Amino acid sequence: METLRSFQDIEVSLVGAVAQPYEVAVASARTCYSGKGIVYPSDVSTSDKMVALRDKIASSTMHAGHLTTRQHAHFVFALSGVSRQFIWSFLHSHPFYNSEQVSQRYVRVKPGNFLMPPLEAKAQEIYLKTISAQTEDYENLIKILKGPISIEYYDRFKSRKKYADKWDGSVDKRCYEVARYVLGVGTTAYLYHTVSALTLLRYAKLCELFETPDEQKQVIKKMLDCVKAVDPLFEKEIPDPLPIEKTIEYELLNQFKSRSRNQRETFIREFDCQLEGKTSKLINYTHGAEELLANALRTSLGQLKSELSNDQALELLLDPKNNSILADTLNAGTFDKLSQLFHHVHFTFQKKISHTADSQDQRHRAVLASRPVLLCHYSGKPDYITPYGIEHCPEALELYTRSMDRTFDSVNQLLDLGVKEEYAYYLLPNSLSIRMVSTGDLQGYQHKWKMRSCYNAQEEIFRATIDEITQVRELFPKIAQHLKAPCYLRQRAGVTPYCPEGDRFCGLPVWKYEIDQYDRKSI
Repeated sequence: METLRSFQDIEVSLVGAVAQPYEVAVASARTCYSGKGIVYPSDVSTSDKMVALRDKIASSTMHAGHLTTRQHAHFVFALSGVSRQFIWSFLHSHPFYNSEQVSQRYVRVKPGNFLMPPLEAKAQEIYLKTISAQTEDYENLIKILKGPISIEYYDRFKSRKKYADKWDGSVDKRCYEVARYVLGVGTTAYLYHTVSALTLLRYAKLCELFETPDEQKQVIKKMLDCVKAVDPLFEKEIPDPLPIEKTIEYELLNQFKSRSRNQRETFIREFDCQLEGKTSKLINYTHGAEELLANALRTSLGQLKSELSNDQALELLLDPKNNSILADTLNAGTFDKLSQLFHHVHFTFQKKISHTADSQDQRHRAVLASRPVLLCHYSGKPDYITPYGIEHCPEALELYTRSMDRTFDSVNQLLDLGVKEEYAYYLLPNSLSIRMVSTGDLQGYQHKWKMRSCYNAQEEIFRATIDEITQVRELFPKIAQHLKAPCYLRQRAGVTPYCPEGDRFCGLPVWKYEIDQYDRKSI
């Protein structure tokens, strides 16, 4: 196995930044009260007197909570060697960022791409043995799944079988997508990550929070060092970290620390029972949503109900034939006055998907979720999601089950040795069940459901999406009538080609399907 990454080995570089972030914040603040036009960054430090005023304005706006001035400056970081767990629990746990990271769905994970926390000899031995076994299981699953997934793929794309040399790579990627479920969440990744100065300051404030505080402190320190290297003044803004002992999570955990693993298991059973067999269950919504949308449209257009009925209003808003912005791949509806009416309607779902699926699901930042503190959910027993491709391949299922049992046993061994939860949990598999409640408005969901009802979407998110659309349709059939895949929306709007995916076309005329006909296997 190749050399593993320690926290110190994580690489952080600044590849793009707005110049003079500290002075930009001050200049923008002064511009708000300027009667002489724009105040430029070069204007705020021209003399000792101006420097004193500059620092006074920076301090006063920060302490008063006037923070939008810190959103003008942005930093583009290149991160390498960070764990998937850190990305899920910290970098992507909020809506104010942009990331492009290496995909485990489409890129084969190399041996040794795993974070190595500081461990004593016995714990280190268990840790290394487990990640070695996970890597071996991953490679073996790829081999086992190649046959059945190839059959399924070339049965769908019959014309491609003659050119298997060209298309076998697509089969391989589908094998990676399924096999990755056995890898630990301590598997490392590399990514571009862009945040505003304000978000970076919040990172600094909250770097000691759950789930990966030691890794967070290392990464955030390196990010701050990069920014201070290009603007030493930025150090004036950096807050002291909020100690974890001062957080509500820590206080509540202290109250509940006597809760046994059996009690956590009881919670898990109750939660799963409430799902009633669904991946995602609708538990709250805006009542009278169709009437509300129709009335909002009439208000925007100054129309009486006698001039624009509910049915007419909903057809204008929700049918891509009338509202072609719904089929737009640029998602320009966020700027369209009438499409913004979708913000009035909200849905809340209770759901359970794997850690690896949720890592993709959380990228839909207009749909927010309350994700768990893993310590509060961990029962010590194997608790995981099994993807379709493994469920329907007995040889793969046997290997997978054995891998899950061994991984959870290793985590328990580390915890019994007194290893910090943060370190032990790096071994938890990508398949780990994540239970949450998520809420969003119709605009956020319309985009998400459009993208994730595509047959190329990640399997679990696809199934959750069909669950969600189906339940919305039962309550609000007019709202749900056109909640379908991108190819349907484009066909309805008269945009060709219907499928926007090019070579990634799923091979099926999904634009002809009703939502209750949406059904897919491992590909």
